[in-house]
Amino acid sequence: MKKTQYTFIPHSLFPIPHSLIKNEKLGATDSNMEIPAQPFSNRKSQLSAAKRALLEKRLRGELVSPAKTLTIPKRSPEAALLLSFAQERLWFFNLLEPANPAYNSSFSLKLSGHLDIAALEQSVNSVIERHEILRTNFTTENGEPQQVIHAHRPITLSHIDLRYHSASEQTAEIDRLAAEHSHRPFDFAQAPLLRVMILQLGTIDYIILTTIHHIINDGWSIGVFIQELFTFYQAYRQGIEPILPELPIQYADYALWQRQYLQGDVLEKQLNYWKQQLAGIPSLLQLPSARPRPPVQTNQGQTLAFSLNSTLTQQLRQLSQNAGTTLFMTLLAAFAVLLYRYSGQEDIAIGSPIANRDRIETQHLIGCLVNTIVLRTHLENNPSFTQLLAQVRETTLEAYAHQQIPFEKVVEALQPERNLSHTPLFQVMFVLQNASIAPLKLPGLTLTPLQPQVSTALFDLTLTFEETATTLVGSWEYSTDLFAADTITRMTGHFQTLVEAIVVNPAQGIGELALLTPSELHLMLVEWNNTATPYPKDYCFHQLFEQQVQRTPEATAVVFENQHLTYQELDRQANQLAHYLQKIGVGSEVLVGLCVERSLDMVVGILGIFKAGGVYVPLEPTYPQERLAYILADASVAVLLTQSKLAELLPKHQTQIVYIDDDRLLSRQPQTPPICQSQPHNLAYAIYTSGSTGQPKGVLIEHLGLLNHLYAMIANLDLKETDAIAQTAPISFDISIWQVLTLLLIGGRVHVFKYEIVREPAQLLEQIERQAISVLQIVPSLLKMLLEEVERSQPQIPHLCKLRWLLVTGEAFETNLQYWWFDYYSHIPMMNAYGPAECADDVTLYPISSRGDNHRKTKPDKGFGGTDTLKKLGAY
Repeated sequence: MKKTQYTFIPHSLFPIPHSLIKNEKLGATDSNMEIPAQPFSNRKSQLSAAKRALLEKRLRGELVSPAKTLTIPKRSPEAALLLSFAQERLWFFNLLEPANPAYNSSFSLKLSGHLDIAALEQSVNSVIERHEILRTNFTTENGEPQQVIHAHRPITLSHIDLRYHSASEQTAEIDRLAAEHSHRPFDFAQAPLLRVMILQLGTIDYIILTTIHHIINDGWSIGVFIQELFTFYQAYRQGIEPILPELPIQYADYALWQRQYLQGDVLEKQLNYWKQQLAGIPSLLQLPSARPRPPVQTNQGQTLAFSLNSTLTQQLRQLSQNAGTTLFMTLLAAFAVLLYRYSGQEDIAIGSPIANRDRIETQHLIGCLVNTIVLRTHLENNPSFTQLLAQVRETTLEAYAHQQIPFEKVVEALQPERNLSHTPLFQVMFVLQNASIAPLKLPGLTLTPLQPQVSTALFDLTLTFEETATTLVGSWEYSTDLFAADTITRMTGHFQTLVEAIVVNPAQGIGELALLTPSELHLMLVEWNNTATPYPKDYCFHQLFEQQVQRTPEATAVVFENQHLTYQELDRQANQLAHYLQKIGVGSEVLVGLCVERSLDMVVGILGIFKAGGVYVPLEPTYPQERLAYILADASVAVLLTQSKLAELLPKHQTQIVYIDDDRLLSRQPQTPPICQSQPHNLAYAIYTSGSTGQPKGVLIEHLGLLNHLYAMIANLDLKETDAIAQTAPISFDISIWQVLTLLLIGGRVHVFKYEIVREPAQLLEQIERQAISVLQIVPSLLKMLLEEVERSQPQIPHLCKLRWLLVTGEAFETNLQYWWFDYYSHIPMMNAYGPAECADDVTLYPISSRGDNHRKTKPDKGFGGTDTLKKLGAY
C-alpha cells in the first residue's frame, strides 16, 4: 500500500494551554544559517510579504534548511536510555514535588458531529505505538535517572456521559472534570504519562480532554500528536490502513545524541557565550506586587486575555519592517520597556522558550525538545525605542545562534544564588506564536479548541502573543502569590498605551513614552487633584490654638505621666516663653532649636516658639553630639531652647541658650499673648531628614502647609474633641508634629509617652487602655512586637476599647500584620500613612478594614520584612 504523504501542521493550529508553553516559544533559528549583519535591515525591508513571512519562520526555526541532512543516528540496542537535559530537570522537579501539577500539559477540543469513539480510541493507541516516548516511564538506577520504554499496551479512553444533565449541571461538571483531569499528578514509575477523557454532552457534542506530562512532550509535540491522531482517525473511519512515513529516530535517540553532541569544544563554545552574555545579571526583577513574595513558589496562577486591534498590529508590523526586525523582537523590546518602567531597573532579563527543532529528524518527533534562552536588555541612559530595538535585534540573533545549549547547563555554569522563592536568571517570560494556518477539518466533524482554565504559573509573569492574520491576541499568565487581577488589568492598559506611543514616535526616549491610560490620566490630573477643601488659610497655628483656648479653657490639653495642663494653662506658659524669646531677638523667620526630653516642656516649647514668631527646629536629645552640632551649624540656629539637665550633653556651640525649665526667668513674663508678626506664608518649622541617603537635609514648612496637613488629618480620621492621641514619635521624626498639634486645634487631648513606655509593648498596651487612647500611630516593627505581647497575654488580651484608629507608617507594612491585627481587633480599623517630610508628612492615607478582606490568620516570619501595601500616587 502506498504510504500516505504526511504534512506536518504546527501546534499553533490549536491554541496551546499556557501551562504547556511555559518553557518554550514557537521559534528557533537555524544555527547554521548565516545571518547578515547590518545590511540585513535593508535587504529584509525590500522583500515581498510572502518572502518576509518565510524569513520570519526560518529565523524562528520553524523551517529547516534544505541543505540539512540527517545527523542524529539511531541508538544501538545496548545503549543506555539516558534522559535529555530538559527531562533531567523535570525529573528532578518531580522528585522535589511529586504532587505538583505545574508541568502537566493540558488541551481540550470540542467536537460536533458523529464521533466514532472506537476509531478515536484506536487512533490514540496508534499514536502511542508510533512514538516510544508515549510508552516511557522513568526509574532510577545507581542514583541516575533512566528511561524505560515499554512494548505497546493499548489503553482505554475514559468516557463520561453527561447527556442527561441540565445545561448548568453540564457546565459545572465540565469545569470540575477538566480541573481534576489536568491537575491530577502522574506517577513517573507508570507509563503512559498521558491520559485522554471523552465527555459526551449530547448526541453529536463531545469534549476531548488530554493531559500529558511535560517530560514527554512540548508545545510542538501537541501539534504532532493532534495531526497524527486525526490522520489515523480519518483512515480508520474510511476503513483503510493508515501508513505514515517511518520516524527517522525516536526521542531516546535524540536524548542520547544530545548528551554526546553537547560536550567538548561544542559545549565550551556555547557556554562561553552565555557566561559572557549573562555575567552580573540581576538575581531578581523587582516588580511592584500586591502581595509579599512567599519564601517558596507555589506555582498558583491565573490568566488574563486581551488583544491589540488590527490597526495597531499593522503599525507594529510596519515598524518591524522599517527597523529590519521581526515582530517578535519589536514586541520583546516593548515588553522590556514596560518592565523597566514598572521596576526602575535598567538591566532586564526575559526568558523566551525556543522550539529547538532545527534538524530534519526532530520535525515530526514527540518529546521534550524545547529549550529556554535568556534575552538580556540594557536600558541605561534613556535610549530611544529605535536604539533599543537595534540592541534587542542583535541580542536575539546572537541568542538564536547559541540556542542549542540547554538552559539547565547555562544555570549550572553560571551558578546563580538559588532561591526557592523565584526562578534563576529570569522571572518573566515572553512568547510569540504564529497561528496563520487554517484550522484542521475532518469529514463530519467540527473541531473547536477550548480555552483552558489555567491555575498555575511557573514564572512571576508570562506575556504570550498569538499572531493572527489581522490582530495580535495576547495573554498574561501571572503568579497569584504576587499579583492581583486588577494589577494585571492595569498592566494591560499600560502595555497597550506604551505600544501606541512607540509606533507613533519610536525615536522618543523610552523614559518619556506614554504609559498611563486616558482614564488614569484623568484620574491623576483631574480627579485626584480635585482636593480643594476649606480650612483656615488666613491664620497661623498659634492663632487658631488661641481661639480653641477661648472655647475650652478648662479642658485637658496635654498629659505626661501624672502631670497635665489645661488649654488655658498651656496657653499661658507658652505666652510667657514667647515674650522672653521676643526680648532676646526671636521674631518672624528666626530659627529656634528645641532640645528637650519628652515632657510637657516639649509642647510648651513648640507653642512658645510659634507665638514668638520663630521657626521650630526639633533636636532629639538622644542624638549623637556630632549630628546635633551639624544641625545647629547648618540651620544657623539663633537660640537653643533646652532643659538645664541636658546642658552637659549638648555639643559645643555658639548658640544662645534658654532653659525652658528656669521658672525664675520665665515666670516674670506676661501670660497674655504677645504681638506676633508671623503670617501664614512664614515658616513654622524646619526639620532634618534622617540622612539615610547622604547628609541630613533641612526641610522648611510654612504655617499654611502645616495647617493643610493638620486639617487633612482631622477630616480623614474624623477627629473630635473627645479624642486622645498617643504622642509616641521622637521630636526628630516628622510625624511627631501632627501627633502634638492636631488635637490642640479641636479641643482633644495629647498624651506624651516616655521612651521607656513606647519601647516596652506591655507598658504601651497598658497605657493605651488606661489613658483611653483613641488614636495610636506606630511603625510596623513596633506593631509586630505589640501583637506578640497580645498573643502572650491570652486569654486576657487588652481590650483597647477606646481605640478608634491604628495608624502605621515609617516602614514597609507587611500584609500579614494586617490580618494578625484583625484576628484580635477586628473592630479597630487601620490607616497606612505615607509621606515625606518635604510635604509636611503624610500625602497618602490608605484605610484598611477587616470588612471585605481575605482574612488569613498568618503570622509574619521572624526577621521582620514585607511589601509596602500603600496605594502610592503615580506608582507606575
